[in-house]
Amino acid sequence: MNGTVRAHGSTGAALPAGARPLVSALMFSAGLLGNLLALGLLLRGRRGPRQRPPALFHVLVLALVLTDLLGTCSVSPLVLASYHRNLTLTSLARGGHICLYFGFAMSFFGLATMLILFTMALERCLALGRPYFYERFLSPRTGLVALPAIYTFSAAFCSLPLLGFGRYVQYCPGTWCFIQMHLEPQQSDGQVAGMNVTFSLLYATLLLFLILAVLLCNLSVIVNLARMHRRGQRTRRVGTPEQPGCARRMFSMAEEIDHLLLLSIMTITFVICSLPFTIRAYVNKFRQEEDGHELDLLALRFLSINSIVDPWVFAILRPPVLRLMRSALCCRVPPAAPDSRTVSSAGTKLAARPELCGQ
Repeated sequence: MNGTVRAHGSTGAALPAGARPLVSALMFSAGLLGNLLALGLLLRGRRGPRQRPPALFHVLVLALVLTDLLGTCSVSPLVLASYHRNLTLTSLARGGHICLYFGFAMSFFGLATMLILFTMALERCLALGRPYFYERFLSPRTGLVALPAIYTFSAAFCSLPLLGFGRYVQYCPGTWCFIQMHLEPQQSDGQVAGMNVTFSLLYATLLLFLILAVLLCNLSVIVNLARMHRRGQRTRRVGTPEQPGCARRMFSMAEEIDHLLLLSIMTITFVICSLPFTIRAYVNKFRQEEDGHELDLLALRFLSINSIVDPWVFAILRPPVLRLMRSALCCRVPPAAPDSRTVSSAGTKLAARPELCGQ
């Protein structure tokens, strides 16, 4: 197992003078409260004697909240323990094992959260763009296959530093450990040091790929919703009597817009939190001169904020707020049905078929 190095100004066993736990405690409290609130809202929406099976999208939302909650509870208590004992992470246990665990947990939960977000965007893209494929091959049970695959890939990828490709290091003030993003002065001529920084570049490239993929999926959803809206406008202009299938399509369109708004705001948060780390990884790889590490630490903090903001986005964007946002965007579609949160994927698939209306 690869060892850790004391990086970014953390040279002693004690924390630097003036290090305060206030910011870390606030981040932990916000993340814990937000995830518990989002989880409670999800579980409350599943109560009732006549609830339908949850759609795949809502299974993925639940997995996203649980992943963020586990990530917050896995690393934040160690930060608070480090402040409480006035010791760096590498000094809390012999051999730096806590630092290795901390770095692995941060990278694992960060990557898993982003992969789940990508899966949510891909699911919406297929539901509207390829409804027959979606109906035949995808169901809520698909989540039982997709989620273990996501966690397995994330664990395998983030284990590479433990096997010698890449390195988890400690960051100032000694309460953080993450992937090594910068060559250390004493390592600047070694091939191993180059491999360590290359892993941070590989991780950043994967995040960049996920950013582009999620944006493309959301763009595809917008295009398909615009087509559905134009078909509805043409149907109303020719004066075709409204049919049950057309009503279902309009109800589903309202729900799809709600999904898109929720997913888009989560995507914006994802991009804002991920791009600083991606940019710093590329800058550190291709920039020869040594600079300060304050920007590296700032990028890591942005990356950790993503799991804190996501559940609050879900908790705030409840159906009344989404309906208000739809009205503000001039999306004149009927409000979603009362049980739209648990509508089956069959409703989406029926809604995507143009032949249901206007015949």
